[in-house]
Amino acid sequence: QVQLVESGGGLVQPGGSLRLSCAASGRIFSIGMMTWYRQAPGLQRESVATITVGRRTNYADSVKDRFTISRDNAKNMVYLQMNSLKPEDTAIYFCNADIRATTLTPLTNYWGQGTQVTVSS
Repeated sequence: QVQLVESGGGLVQPGGSLRLSCAASGRIFSIGMMTWYRQAPGLQRESVATITVGRRTNYADSVKDRFTISRDNAKNMVYLQMNSLKPEDTAIYFCNADIRATTLTPLTNYWGQGTQVTVSS
């Protein structure tokens, strides 16, 4: 059974920083695309940042130049460094990954349970 567990959320003042982490555990042969999503109250879940196995990245326009996604393939981890946080960044942040459990199984998409980020003075 594969699990994704996020950590690092919390309350931060506008202009502050947070670093989110997501750990993948369980039976894992390889991990493909990894993505951070977020969902604010009353809004749809949106993609924030994506990173490929080769570490190519893509960001939502709203977070470009403020957020940085990275991954550690050896540790099965993905991170989201969030700087210059704004109140509109307040949301639950979810980790998402395409994971292959064995050489014989297809890539399967998994979600973490989410971590709350609140930006407020």
